Amino acid sequence: MRWRNSRRESVSGNDATSRGGASWVVFVPEGSAEVQRRLSEVTASGGLVHHFDARDLMTEQGVHRTFAEALRFPGYFGRNWDALVDCLDDLCGEVTGGGAGIVGVVHDADLLLPTEHFPLFVSVLCQGTDRANSTVDLDANPLDRPALAEHFLFEFRDFDREKIATRVEQPDLIVTTGDGLVRAALNPEEWH
Repeated sequence: MRWRNSRRESVSGNDATSRGGASWVVFVPEGSAEVQRRLSEVTASGGLVHHFDARDLMTEQGVHRTFAEALRFPGYFGRNWDALVDCLDDLCGEVTGGGAGIVGVVHDADLLLPTEHFPLFVSVLCQGTDRANSTVDLDANPLDRPALAEHFLFEFRDFDREKIATRVEQPDLIVTTGDGLVRAALNPEEWH
């Protein structure tokens, strides 16, 4: 499935999270059968699922360290939010199932909800995945690589859609609720 939004084009590929939208970051209740089915589809098609424990992501430094290790960021990774966006946009095939796509699942996300960096972390994931899922650069020039289906899921034990949506909501994101999920995507009026 393809979608076009002003200057950018994206490919959803292995869509573990939505039914035809551009939501690359999704918040779900823990143990959702539908989510588990979709994760199985990703792995069956050659994609990879990476698991993150929220306890390792409680600080900005923890986010950078954990993502760098799990997703094998290069040694020159700057361990800051901009560098995280850049590295999410440039993952190697070994981490992505040879380009088949990835889903990062953050378990026990309830722990992250009150942290100071959580809204920024979500925005950074939206930025990185939006770029990775695109076939053109920020100036609408074609990229010399195919788009990568890249998604992040936050699993909550105590899933309160309104509480999550309120915490994540910010001007640069569009946050929607429905189908028992909360979705976050870049606001095209701010980003595209």
